[in-house]
Amino acid sequence: MQNVSLGPLTTLGVGGPSRWFAEIHTEDDLRMAVEWAGERDLPLFTLGGGSNLVISDAGWPGLTLRILLQGIDRRSDNGRELFEAAAGEDWDQLVARTVEANCAGMECLSGIPGSVGGTPVQNVGAYGQDVSETITNVRALELSTGKFQEFTGPECGFTYRTSRFNTVDRGKFVITRVTYGLTQNGRPRIEYADLKKQFASRDSTPSLQEVRDAVRAIRHTKAMLIVDGDEDCHSAGSFFKNPVVDIATYERIAERVVTKGLTPPSYPAGDGRVKMAAAWLVEQSGMHKGFAMGHVAISRRHALAVVNRGGATATEVIALKDRIQQQVRDSFGIELQTEPVFVGF
Repeated sequence: MQNVSLGPLTTLGVGGPSRWFAEIHTEDDLRMAVEWAGERDLPLFTLGGGSNLVISDAGWPGLTLRILLQGIDRRSDNGRELFEAAAGEDWDQLVARTVEANCAGMECLSGIPGSVGGTPVQNVGAYGQDVSETITNVRALELSTGKFQEFTGPECGFTYRTSRFNTVDRGKFVITRVTYGLTQNGRPRIEYADLKKQFASRDSTPSLQEVRDAVRAIRHTKAMLIVDGDEDCHSAGSFFKNPVVDIATYERIAERVVTKGLTPPSYPAGDGRVKMAAAWLVEQSGMHKGFAMGHVAISRRHALAVVNRGGATATEVIALKDRIQQQVRDSFGIELQTEPVFVGF
């Protein structure tokens, strides 16, 4: 296919067309498409669920591979329950399946839009869990050789919101399958403040299903759950990463706001460092929820979501991104790092 509009295939809903476009249903489809692009010296872009993307108004000049590989297999191994899922599987449906099987390890990752193949790339995480805790194996096609490789969890090089696939090996592989190792009858993870508050009055441990339901409900209140008719859901998810800073930087910021009766929220990050809440930094810099520039705005329910109010362009998204980063930089001396993938810029 040619000149396929990419914007409608993303949750943010902005972006121009791809010059060439292929739907990938099998690994053979993938190999042939990569060979075809190589013969024509075309750049490749891999599209999954479209949930963490900002595509330029100019679109993509090469070949877009829309990954639609399907299939989930479950097996037991050394006391763990392994769920091997194809890259095109819907992420939240996979989480639902693991919870229904009473397997712990991904319940806090409920409600995250997108597909399985994207989860190892950015070490997807939320509410106190990261996929790096459960990923045991990643299968991917190496574009330069046309051969498939298998990576163990440690070989993926996971750190906060990163992996080898979006750092040292960016653009070198296309992920086709991911295997997750979970704990049968395990206890749910209740470490995040919102979840602790949700179950504070409980005397008994909530079930995995109750935690999943709570996470989805919390995400809904923050417009981080895809709901038809909710314009605050037209976003790329959290647009900025929570910055990790040294203690001295944190104390400097805390001193700056103490006269306002404020204490910057923080979480231990190891090695004498702390993780600050990017949403707090955005709001305290003066960029309030609902702030709008043209057709884009900060979500009225979550300060980290840049939303498309209808008819937005990628240019408008970038302008608002730049404005937010400048405000936080001027207010606190911190450079917020973006979380979505930017394509075609």
